[in-house]
Amino acid sequence: MIIDVSKACDLLKKGDDILILSHQKPDGDTLGSGFSLKYALEKLGKRTRIECSDGFPSRYGFMYQDGFDPDKQEQFTPGMIVAVDIADTQLLGKKTEKYKDRVDLCIDHHPSNTHYAKNLVLDSQAAATVQLISKVIDGLGVKIDLLMATCIYTGLATDTGCFRYSNVTAETMYLAARMMEYGVDAYGINKLMFETKSVARMEVEKLIMETLEYYYDKRCAVIVISDEMVKTTGVSEEELEGVSAIPRQIEGVEVAVTLRQKGARTYRVSMRTSEYVDASRICVRLGGGGHARAAGCTVEGTLVQVKKKIIEQLKDAF
Repeated sequence: MIIDVSKACDLLKKGDDILILSHQKPDGDTLGSGFSLKYALEKLGKRTRIECSDGFPSRYGFMYQDGFDPDKQEQFTPGMIVAVDIADTQLLGKKTEKYKDRVDLCIDHHPSNTHYAKNLVLDSQAAATVQLISKVIDGLGVKIDLLMATCIYTGLATDTGCFRYSNVTAETMYLAARMMEYGVDAYGINKLMFETKSVARMEVEKLIMETLEYYYDKRCAVIVISDEMVKTTGVSEEELEGVSAIPRQIEGVEVAVTLRQKGARTYRVSMRTSEYVDASRICVRLGGGGHARAAGCTVEGTLVQVKKKIIEQLKDAF
């Protein structure tokens, strides 16, 4: 059932022992949403726990309260389960998929949301889920502090490519400015998220560029990240975040496709597009979803077969 922010606040005020779920392969938005909501609820005296099937990447450790250890959170039987930035239960991952039929509230901005939760707050025009979370926090009557503001700003920055993507609106910028008024270190966060790469990441980028292929008069670019590349360079999943931005930076490219091998015959597809192509519509046809400019799916087959399936789906776009 679709509900508004006010109703969501009523549910959260009544709930306790609240479990907050972030999606697998976590990014700044799902974590920023989860942690800022967690801190707000704790200010209301609620007992909370946050979980992610893939754990919490160390690069987001600045979101933690002093002394917080994700592996030593208080355990309890959830009285309420909240999913943030999760469009489909398939994105929960193995560790938390056991909760897929028990989600009481989902707060999300993906137009492809499958309405799996009992209650859903959805705004597909929001650049990031943290935009909705900030409204929830305000609705709860909780005063935002520096740590919560840091979480919210990070979600905005990471889901907008440091405010460069077409999903950025005046509301997005106003919210970012508001968070900076709380003392957020925007420079430090942006440098860490967008200008800092490990040696392993740079090594894997060299290998990735060797796989670059063009289609449809160079309006579509495809890159591949194989299991062998990951093994050779020792790059972690955390370090691979944002790699899908590489082909979209090429002049004239309107569709950028990244194929991440996940086993002998499985590829995770990440698609980034210009304003002329709806990535979500294409990925939905392949069993996935997402946003108009950023979407994904998982495709089975050999590399040649997977490329063929994707390129065929794109033929109507050009």
